[in-house]
Amino acid sequence: MSYVFNIPYRNNNRLKQVTEKIKEDKKLQTYWKCSNVMAIDRMGYTDHGPTHVKIVANLSLKLLRILYEKNLLKPSIVENYGMQNEDAEVVVVLGSIFHDLGMVVQRRHHEIFSSFLALEFIDKCLTDTYSEEHKAIVTSEVLHAIVSHEEPAHLDSTNKILTVEAGIVGIADALDMEAGRARIPFQSGKIDIHAVSALSIEKVEIEVVEDAKPPIKPINIKIKMSNSAGVFQIDELLKPRIVNSGLGQFFHVVAEITGEKENRIIEKFEI
Repeated sequence: MSYVFNIPYRNNNRLKQVTEKIKEDKKLQTYWKCSNVMAIDRMGYTDHGPTHVKIVANLSLKLLRILYEKNLLKPSIVENYGMQNEDAEVVVVLGSIFHDLGMVVQRRHHEIFSSFLALEFIDKCLTDTYSEEHKAIVTSEVLHAIVSHEEPAHLDSTNKILTVEAGIVGIADALDMEAGRARIPFQSGKIDIHAVSALSIEKVEIEVVEDAKPPIKPINIKIKMSNSAGVFQIDELLKPRIVNSGLGQFFHVVAEITGEKENRIIEKFEI
């Protein structure tokens, strides 16, 4: 069995070679299964497995391409190492694919566990595509994206986001907030502000503002909610990721309630 990621490679052969190896890795697929057993079955959390990482990888790639194609910035691997935008695409996709791997161990500090577990897979999928020098550089950037992706409230001061690619992975991770991701834990009885808020998010859309000039920001994130509880998800999870990414000047977030009235998510809540 292999997971279909549907990554839009375009002309990036390096990205295609790397992700083709990922899709066929049985050990990695089993780790993703274990991640969801730990997250969903044992902890009542949302999806942290193959569906989540596929969504995050595609969002990361989309955001990165918008930013460099509009000449809004240079990816860090280009700025600091003289590599190419195609290599930055490899970094954000691999950072997205491996960022939650540490959930197989434990939720707390899972980003650290993710970096240890990912190292084996990163090495395998970069071999034959990169020289030893470039493989080391890409590995370094991917590991940084993994370790710094977690929401800032859970980080100590040493885990700051220091690259464009890491900032993008963190934002993309928070953008996977549509209701389907929370439905399983909610239906199994997990009713709290996190679950109710997540179920309130109906749709997340990314729009590019053509020829945007300050103070207008070039990327609009439009969030449609069925209930105002969704504001918690946006304010507590997405906002800190954008603020701490170093990329806040590029993103404008608008959240609106769809329909004439709010949908009721729960009938009653008792303690």
